[in-house]
Amino acid sequence: MPLILVPTPIGNLKDITLRALEVLEAADLVACEDTRRTLGLLNHLGLRKPLLSTHEHNEVRRIPEILRVLGEGKTVVLVSDAGTPGISDPGGQVLAAALAAGYEVDVLPGPNALIPALLLSGLDPRSFLFVGFLEGRPAARRRRVRSLADRPETLIFYLSPHHPEEDLALWREELGDRPAAVVREISKVHQEALRGTLGELLEAARGGRLRGELVGVVAGAEPPENSDVPDSLWQEEALRELEEGGDWRAVVKSLGERYGIPKNRAKAFLWQRRGEESRNGPA
Repeated sequence: MPLILVPTPIGNLKDITLRALEVLEAADLVACEDTRRTLGLLNHLGLRKPLLSTHEHNEVRRIPEILRVLGEGKTVVLVSDAGTPGISDPGGQVLAAALAAGYEVDVLPGPNALIPALLLSGLDPRSFLFVGFLEGRPAARRRRVRSLADRPETLIFYLSPHHPEEDLALWREELGDRPAAVVREISKVHQEALRGTLGELLEAARGGRLRGELVGVVAGAEPPENSDVPDSLWQEEALRELEEGGDWRAVVKSLGERYGIPKNRAKAFLWQRRGEESRNGPA
């Protein structure tokens, strides 16, 4: 029988899926991060199952027991306190061990914090890099953020709920004052998305506005400007595409991909021309 990773609600118990409930009902053993948290969830669902504490400090030691149960033909369900096991939570090492031992493994889709935060941020969701929590000493954390400075993807971080201003200050220092968002308490009563620049969000954190479980989303790096392209070339092409019915966002994206024109520069030019046309009237 398989090892099955089951995502659990991150704040709202109504987010448990019907399939997750079905799998939990059929489980012979539930390996969980905190037995107290999982017991509360199972009680809410009206289920009674044997639990095996499997957290970051004992995950490796639990692997032989989990493999033994799988070897008896039983089903083991792996859950974390909230969200998907293995994503900034324990579970990855158990998963790897089960696969290496030849056991069937399944993973259910379900609740997580990073995708809602990405979409609520209003930043480009088409390509993103999930960083998670920054770990290690301050110097290592700084090196990690610095290594991301030129990445074009939207960046997703989990913030420390105790000192979010430290993370935000580090991001601004190493990434610049980019557009960003912090989404807090996803799926809970006090869910909120704060959007602005990293500097503005840092001030919000210092003012005590960022409390609870936090996800930070930061815009990716602008492509480097290609100084070999004359302004007249890309500007004329942008205006021609708009006259032919092109979408503003598509035109700006196209200029970045073909000529390396930063989004902010392209938008500023197009907005300026739009203002001139509205003042002067049609040609």
